[in-house]
Amino acid sequence: MAIPTKVTIIGATGLIGQIILKALSSDASITVTVLSREESSNTIEFPAGVTVHKTNFSSSSLESLLRGQHVLISAVGGTAFTEQKKFIDAAIEAGVKRFIPSEFSTSSEDDAVIQLLPLFQQKRDIIDYLKEKEEAGLTWTGIATSGLFDWGLESGFLGFDIKTKSAVIWDGGATSFTLTNEKQLGKAVVSVVLRPEETKNRFLYIASVETTQNEVLKTLEDVTGSQWTVTETTTEEQVAEGREKLGAGDFSGAFALVRATAFGNITGLKTNYVKDQKLANGLLGLVMESIRETIERVAGV
Repeated sequence: MAIPTKVTIIGATGLIGQIILKALSSDASITVTVLSREESSNTIEFPAGVTVHKTNFSSSSLESLLRGQHVLISAVGGTAFTEQKKFIDAAIEAGVKRFIPSEFSTSSEDDAVIQLLPLFQQKRDIIDYLKEKEEAGLTWTGIATSGLFDWGLESGFLGFDIKTKSAVIWDGGATSFTLTNEKQLGKAVVSVVLRPEETKNRFLYIASVETTQNEVLKTLEDVTGSQWTVTETTTEEQVAEGREKLGAGDFSGAFALVRATAFGNITGLKTNYVKDQKLANGLLGLVMESIRETIERVAGV
């Protein structure tokens, strides 16, 4: 019997962390450990078999808890992107072989993304730091997913409101883009963990669907049997409004800028990973998914 791969996750209680945790803990060849802050009052029930350690996230505590682990995955949010350098240093000292940083979104390798979301420069800095540390024996894998398709539909984040049957369409809705479903994201992480040689020191792009806003709207109308109310907008309007809100201290402005990385009509922005990047679906054993089937699942049809 093969020895299980030992994986530790930091940030397992967030949206992305929970998706990754569910996928990893469902694979019998992987043993999972979660690191949680000592003062955390989170009441999330972790899957059976997952070990949870409380820590103050000091370097010494991290090094001790990471000894014997093969992979460290960071799913931290924006307030902790820079903290990942400490995680990386501790992983090297503990002998961890692979670090998967908190990407799991639109690509920080895209200059147009950095211009829209300067915070993502911190993500790029982490990738650069990992490249510097390759000689220390720590390998890395970055995973770019763009936005989450099924979650974005269900939550309304993508601008399609299933309850009110209304949609906000950018620039006529014809720009093509890719998005990833939750389960596909989880499968990708598991695949990276189980394919260490093929995925080491690489930035990987994955996708579940290649589509346009118009196609999503048409499919939603067809699936729900209703004509939706459409509000037209432009990239310029959305970006300007998002930046104005951020400038006033309203972080919700960042949401429009995140949507712009998928829908935006911006020179140089690589929104379609199928056409604009080298898709890693084949390498990771992933397949493109059906837009209609995803919408039917989310809409409860």
